[in-house]
Amino acid sequence: MSTMKAAVYLRPGKIAIEEKPIPVPGPGEALIKITTTTICGTDVHILKGEYPVKPGLTIGHEPVGVIAALGAGVSGYEIGQRVIVGAISPCGQCYSCLDGQHSQCGGKPAGGWRFGNTIDGCQAEYLLVPYAMSNLEEIPDGLTDEQVLMCPDIMSTGFGGAENGDIKIGDTVVIFAQGPIGLCATAGAKLRGASLIIAVDSVASRLEMARALGADVTIDYTTTDPLTEIMRLTHGRGVDVAIEALGTQVTFESCLRALKPGGRLSSLGVYSGKLSLPLDAFAAGLGDHKIITTLCPGGKERMRRLMNVVKSGRVKLDAMVTHRFRLDDIEQAYDLFANQRDGVLKVAITC
Repeated sequence: MSTMKAAVYLRPGKIAIEEKPIPVPGPGEALIKITTTTICGTDVHILKGEYPVKPGLTIGHEPVGVIAALGAGVSGYEIGQRVIVGAISPCGQCYSCLDGQHSQCGGKPAGGWRFGNTIDGCQAEYLLVPYAMSNLEEIPDGLTDEQVLMCPDIMSTGFGGAENGDIKIGDTVVIFAQGPIGLCATAGAKLRGASLIIAVDSVASRLEMARALGADVTIDYTTTDPLTEIMRLTHGRGVDVAIEALGTQVTFESCLRALKPGGRLSSLGVYSGKLSLPLDAFAAGLGDHKIITTLCPGGKERMRRLMNVVKSGRVKLDAMVTHRFRLDDIEQAYDLFANQRDGVLKVAITC
């Protein structure tokens, strides 16, 4: 039996490279030879035991690769074609998918998130893709792996935060946290037509990148009180849209306090433990605030559209790749990324 290398979750605090059988695609499935993938903040939650998965599961949900084999019934694709697959892999046929809620496929919360959650993921030499006809999308000619590496998850998620926040032309927007997803939300706010984009973080290099992606004002929260500055910039009105991109009580509450009455809070964070609403900032429920959460939109059409944005040159996200590792060295990559050393934003893992 042929085997492959895979990054496997063993227990809290431990992910290691192990040998696993190379999957054989069944009807409706495809096998992808992974060329490049990356590590997500959610993978770090898994590593720390903050998000439970079964021991022995291959981790990872951001695949770029080449079609190695096709199962029966999968048409319109060829062996050797370069493709990406979204972090969310909807079936395209259930009630939730037909209702437009692809991320909640199967009618379960986060049901569309399969890779590295309920089935083996892509931090491996090969990936078995279910519902291939709904999820494989060819990479346009001329785009490198690193140029499309953000599309499966963080670009789709960050843009989704801007879209679900219903940013309108001329809106004022604040994004709390400028990690990879926050940076993509900043870029998404620019594309949506926001006229004043405020980015909040404490890392100078991230704030610099936020400016490159469309932020008009950057705030280092260690030297400037963000809420005081936001109210000054908006003449005491508050922002139209606040995007939370970290998943903490502090950033969520700051977003709520930055909003105008009737403003929209778009939440992208993955929260651990309890999340509370301060009654004053929530106006005791009488402020006409809208709070919406977003799980990364997936599926082949979403991937096609995101890669079109990249190909058009309207946004360039490959500069987020600050470090590169081979799959064999993924434990070192996790250590770097989880501890946020050496200015890391995203790591590229090649097989």
